[in-house]
Parts: sequence; structure tokens; C-alpha cells
Amino acid sequence: MSAQAKRILLWSILTLILAATLVWAFIPKPIPVDLLTLEPGEMTVTVDEEGETRVKDIFILSAPISGRAMRIDAEVGDEVIAENTLVAEIEPIDPTLLDPRSEAQARADIRAAEANRILADAAIKEAKVELDFAESELKRARALRKDAVISARELEAAERTYQTRLATLDTAVANRQARQAELERARAELISPTDARRVSSDCPCVPIRSPVDGRILKILHKSEGVVSAGEPLVEIGDPAELEIVADLLSSDAVKVEPGQRVIIENWGGDKPLAGIVKRVEPFGFTKVSALGIEEQRVNVIIDFTDPTEDRSRIAHGFQVDVRIVLWQGEGVLKIPLTALFRNEDQWNVFVEREGKANKQMISMGQRTGLEAEVLEGLSAGDRIVVHPSGKVSEGVAIEPRLTE
Repeated sequence: MSAQAKRILLWSILTLILAATLVWAFIPKPIPVDLLTLEPGEMTVTVDEEGETRVKDIFILSAPISGRAMRIDAEVGDEVIAENTLVAEIEPIDPTLLDPRSEAQARADIRAAEANRILADAAIKEAKVELDFAESELKRARALRKDAVISARELEAAERTYQTRLATLDTAVANRQARQAELERARAELISPTDARRVSSDCPCVPIRSPVDGRILKILHKSEGVVSAGEPLVEIGDPAELEIVADLLSSDAVKVEPGQRVIIENWGGDKPLAGIVKRVEPFGFTKVSALGIEEQRVNVIIDFTDPTEDRSRIAHGFQVDVRIVLWQGEGVLKIPLTALFRNEDQWNVFVEREGKANKQMISMGQRTGLEAEVLEGLSAGDRIVVHPSGKVSEGVAIEPRLTE
């Protein structure tokens, strides 16, 4: 074979290899995808939210009067007995310090009260003298009347004068007592906080006792100090009587009804607890979310249905996760939401048939945050693309993705 023929043969082989390589490179390859075989199963539609436990009936003991509350020796968690356990005591409040002008006025009031008392003493002495004279005149008139020296009218006049002088003495004595009270009141204006502390042991304190059986949940005023009438001091309740309050979005709260089953999770135990919706409050309120968005919320009250011993470690103010069951079904054909895509306002999925992706329109029923119920368009055993990418389209060859 000549050199030219050899060169032609060599270039022909290289050309064929290059052509084969190009053909192999441009042949469409199956797209690796995640496939899921549909099987009927259980599906539960819930509204999930965080909740907080609280004692059903909380009693707040308030100060019945203004005064100085003594230090509360009880501790949170202590047991109390109705009408027996002394929770707090209130004694009279200390007087305020007088400024120089008020103190001068108080001392002047004392001097005036002392002068009035001296006048009252003098009035008593005068009334006694007049009474003694009237009494002697009455005795003389009675003796003269026996001898018929004076008339009966003159005797009556002497008796009237005696009774008048007696009443004048009683008036003077009463006036003296009033002046003495005024003097004591004026002196009381000068009592300082130091003097009040010295005599406070003689003052009766107002006892505050627990109105119900239970335990102390919170002490709002622990140390000794001045309190106003109506100021809260202690919260009391029974920790065994717990409920859960969860604030739901108003759009979720309209789906919740009393009597629906509740699954209580993340409370610290090994298994979820059971509950039931007790009440949906008939009013909403505005709450700012962590992102600074104003949301309309509604409180939903939930009762525990498990025995108390199964949740003995839960107390007032604990955080839990609640799942309110709106709908539950058995043997439901369901698909992941990640498999869905929209096409002309209809929900569709890609179904694997003979190694190719086929677009299939479906009708959905109930839906959760992860799954949706399939009513029409699919059947058990179908294999669907779970995470369709932009490369997947109608008729494209696909293959299961290899996993390590």
C-alpha cells in the first residue's frame, strides 16, 4: 500500500471516530430525577402553633387598704389552705415628714388647742360655782315654802335655776373633752415617721388569707413596702388544673371548632399528649410578629384529656406546640407539594411512563404544609417526579436518580 493510501485510511478512521463521538455526544440522555411511587396512607390536616399553659382559675390577692405591707415569707410553690393560710399582713402607713411651714402651723394649732382647753377648764369651774349657789338657793326655797313664806312659783323658779346650772356644767365638761380631743389631734400632726415606727408594734395589722386551696404561683410584692389599695400582692391557683392558650391567625381560627382533637408536642416528655379544643374566643387582637408585621390573632383555649400523672411536670407558663386536627383520613392517595406545578390555572404533575415524563392534570382535596390529597388524575402505583426541574418537560426521557 502506498503512502498516500495509508494517509487516506488514517484520516478516514479519525473522521469516523470524530463523527461517532459527535453523534454520541448529541444523543439525548435521560434526565436523572427523584421518583416516588404513590401508595394510599394516612393523612392529617392540622393547624400548628405554639401555646402556653396556664392555671384555669388564678386568684390575685390584692391589698384591701393602703398601708405598709410586711415582707411575705412564703415562697413560690408553697401550698395554701383556704381561709387558713396567712399570706400577707398590712400595717398602717408611716406619716409623711412636715415641711417647715406645715410644722410651724401644727405647733400653732397645739398652742391654740391648749388655750382652748384652759378656757374650758375655767368654764367648768364657773359652772360648778353657779351650780353650788343654785343648789343652796333651792334648799333655802324649799325650807321657806314649808313655812309658807314664799309662793310655789318662787320655789319652781329656784328649781329651774338649779337644773339650768346643772346643764351648764354638763355642757362645760363636754366642751372640755372636745378641746382635749382637739389638742390630741393637733399633737398627732407632729408625729414623725420615727415615732410611728416606735409605736407600730402596738398597731393591729390587717391579715390577708388565701381564699382558696392551691399553691402560690407568683409573688408580686415580696419585700416590705408601702402599697396602695387594690395593688396585687400574690397570685394563687391549683397547678393540677391546667389549660393551654394558643393565639392563632384569624384565618386559621375560623377553621377551628370546640371539640376538635389536639396533639400536644415538644412539652418535654417522650410522647405527645392529647387535648381537646375547649373554646375559641369571640374576639381578636393585633400582635406584631418577629418580622415586625401586624397580625390579627385569636386565642384558642385547649383542655388536656390525658391523666394528670402523665403531665405532672408541666406547670403554669410552660411552652408547648399544639396541632389542632381539622381533618383526618385513612387510605388517602397523597403526593408531596414539591411535585406540583401550575399549567393554565390547573395543577399538574409529571408521571413516569415507559421511561418518559408525561404531564398529568390532577384534582386535589385536602392539603397540609407538605402533602396534598389527590382526588382525580392519579392512582396507586403511579410513579411521579418529586422535584421537577426546568429540564423536565412533556416526553423527555427520565431515569431514577442514583443515590449513594
